[in-house]
Amino acid sequence: MGPLRAGSLRWAVLAGLVALGSTAPLAAFAQAPESATQEPASSKKLSWETGEGHSYFIPAFEIGAFVGALNAFNRLFVDPDTYGTDWQSIKKNFTTHEVIDDDPFSINQIGHPYQGSIYYGFARSAGLNYWQSLAYSLAGSLLWETVGETVPPSLNDNIASGIAGSFVGEALFRMASLLLEGGGEKPGFWRELGAAAISPPLGFNRLVFGDRFDAVFPSRNPEIFIRLRLGATLTTDIDTDGLTEGTRKYEGSLDYSIIYGLPGKPGYKYTRPFDFFQFDINVVPDANPISNLIENAAIRGMLLGTSYELGDDYRGIWGLFGIFDYLSPQVFRLSTTALGLGTVGQWWLSRAVALQGTVLGGVGFGAAGTVGDQAERDYHYGIIPEVLLGLRAIFGERVMIDATGRQYYVAGKGAGGGISTSDIGGEIISRVNLGFTVRVWGPHGIGVQYLRSTRDTSVQGLGDRHQRVETVNLTYNFLGHTRFGAVEWRPEQLASR
Repeated sequence: MGPLRAGSLRWAVLAGLVALGSTAPLAAFAQAPESATQEPASSKKLSWETGEGHSYFIPAFEIGAFVGALNAFNRLFVDPDTYGTDWQSIKKNFTTHEVIDDDPFSINQIGHPYQGSIYYGFARSAGLNYWQSLAYSLAGSLLWETVGETVPPSLNDNIASGIAGSFVGEALFRMASLLLEGGGEKPGFWRELGAAAISPPLGFNRLVFGDRFDAVFPSRNPEIFIRLRLGATLTTDIDTDGLTEGTRKYEGSLDYSIIYGLPGKPGYKYTRPFDFFQFDINVVPDANPISNLIENAAIRGMLLGTSYELGDDYRGIWGLFGIFDYLSPQVFRLSTTALGLGTVGQWWLSRAVALQGTVLGGVGFGAAGTVGDQAERDYHYGIIPEVLLGLRAIFGERVMIDATGRQYYVAGKGAGGGISTSDIGGEIISRVNLGFTVRVWGPHGIGVQYLRSTRDTSVQGLGDRHQRVETVNLTYNFLGHTRFGAVEWRPEQLASR
């Protein structure tokens, strides 16, 4: 995109947000009741089924205010040079080519997707659908890159904030809404607080606008499997290739996973983006350095697709998926924002044994590199093809065995640190996860998990690097489904055979 076209796009985005935000008070004034006989303000309450009561103006104003407040905070307390924007820097950014920046990895690959989820969440909780809210997250990212920083606008940040931010934001919105939905028409204080912690924009709009946005998003009763794991991790083998120090043999771990919309639920339809999604996050509380706090975060949501069935014993879904992955297993890191085609299904092998599987392949843009430098700048950006294969065997209500394999190929320029921006490198990163879980009593279970993460890279002028981390994790499991997420759709006579 040339300077003129890039500038025109950014001017259009800014003008749109300003117009929407500035017309909100005028619209409210124009609709203010002139007499007691007019329709009460409660008629503007949001309805998720009809779309009535939504607002385009409120999230535009909120995003602009959030960008301004974040810029002011960073200007005062973080870096006045980078965030000390003025009219000259803004005008320059409007006509500047987008670049690939060299900010620390965790800021670019975790901070920006979460920041984008805030933009997205303001729009989503104001009653807009996924695609409309995606436009707001993209616009919010462009606004920040242009008026929030003095440095040139960053392509990788716009992808991470605008697109990955929508994946993160929708998953958080759905989980927060599910928590509220469990409280009935009037969710209690603790559910409201929990929903706000999961999705701060949702909590903010429910608090500030009261009845206007207090309607809870309808989940339409999906089949859900939730698992919370607390564990102790032993690193059994590690190969740093001489690039890192201070690796840890023993670590704690906290892991949360939700699968929303498992295939096979009678009557459940996949008509909205993320009517099926899987969200996983693994936190290492005692990580060193702190940038390794998140060891794994993954989101896979079906954007467009449908269900299908094969005979009496198989049900599945297939379609286009939005993908966000972040890996940081002690000695290297990877993150990608991608689109992919895939399928998720379940096959009843017998009355009590179910097999669930996932096949997914896609292409995205992201980064990968070592943690050898404390500045977190030794990494590559590039186009990243990826494949995922997952298999889960469920034996009644007692035992689950699962296996997942992921592989990524990264090719692109380095971001800095130990790799010059002119160097071209290729990386193959693989992740294998094997798990065994036994339900002991009620929702409580114990498990053992084996993880193998490898990185093989070749960089012009620097040779090859090979890194590997193997761990065994002993866990306590809190299970939110009596059959590990196995969905029953068969007639009684088939299920009991």
